[in-house]
Amino acid sequence: MPAKKRGTTSSSKSADFSQVDVARLAGVSQAAVSRAFTPGGSLSDDTRAKVMAAVKQLGYRPNVIARSLVQNSTNIIGLVVKRFTNPFYAQMIQEFTRVLQEQGYWTLVFNIAEKQEIEEALPMALQYRVDGLIITSATLSSKLADECARSGTPVVSFNRYATDGHSHMVYCDNFEGGRMVADALIDAGHTRIAYIAGEESSSTNRDRETGFVRRLEERGHALALRESAGEYDYEMGYAAAERLLLSGTPRPDAIFCANDLIAMGALDLARCKLGIKIPAELSIIGFDDIPAAGWPSYELTTVRQPFGILVDTTIQVLMDAIHDPESEVIKKVVTPTLIWRGSSRRKE
Repeated sequence: MPAKKRGTTSSSKSADFSQVDVARLAGVSQAAVSRAFTPGGSLSDDTRAKVMAAVKQLGYRPNVIARSLVQNSTNIIGLVVKRFTNPFYAQMIQEFTRVLQEQGYWTLVFNIAEKQEIEEALPMALQYRVDGLIITSATLSSKLADECARSGTPVVSFNRYATDGHSHMVYCDNFEGGRMVADALIDAGHTRIAYIAGEESSSTNRDRETGFVRRLEERGHALALRESAGEYDYEMGYAAAERLLLSGTPRPDAIFCANDLIAMGALDLARCKLGIKIPAELSIIGFDDIPAAGWPSYELTTVRQPFGILVDTTIQVLMDAIHDPESEVIKKVVTPTLIWRGSSRRKE
């Protein structure tokens, strides 16, 4: 059977055509075709229109893998996430993906299972030759940081510390957020103040609690009760609040929770199971300001992480590191805001 001629049927694969074919049909240089597929490439509107018309006629699709080998860039950013279902991080993934696409980058998400370590996922990310990595809800070990540095892959830790000496950092001032909550509760007249922790080993939990407790002590108060949810999780927050409020000791008149999901669990336990009046008998404050925090069923007072600023700053730091691999480690700290709603009393 004789071979089919190139381009004579609609079933011909785009891989049969090259940039040379597109350039010949459009009557432009191959360099012009390359610029047409390069984000930010300089090209006149007339030339771009000719290239796109030829592309459409031939059904041409650029070979991204081949181009990445030539340019030593994949235009892919790896996003390593551990708490994939947490509303805060789900929103974060959506925003990172949107902003990066606007800048000509694709996002490759690596979801670390609950009991999986980042050491298992990160080598795979490096195999994809990503241009950069954003690490969220996990901590990079010094060994992995060294591996990323050797591969020339810049890393930004989002909302986490990095003490490896290589990773850039962008995070909310969780310590200051804890201090804000302590002042708010004391100013409202609370005297038996409790804390429900999240993931004990995380820097976010550690800083929120440390700032909270230190500010209580500075103002002549002590933490009355402490309980741990163990995770940033609604069900575990509900269980932790149950242990706290049924402990047999005089119950607290205010609870600061390490995040909004824990606070929502505590709210539902207090109102629905124990019949406690919120906020007349008990004030509850969370941290993050996820969308559900503002729902009428919760009206949760919380510390808002400035989400858009965190995402934009992280991407800017990563882009700077990609364009200047020899730059010094960058650390950006963003200040949070206390958002008042109906779950807590205010100073009269």
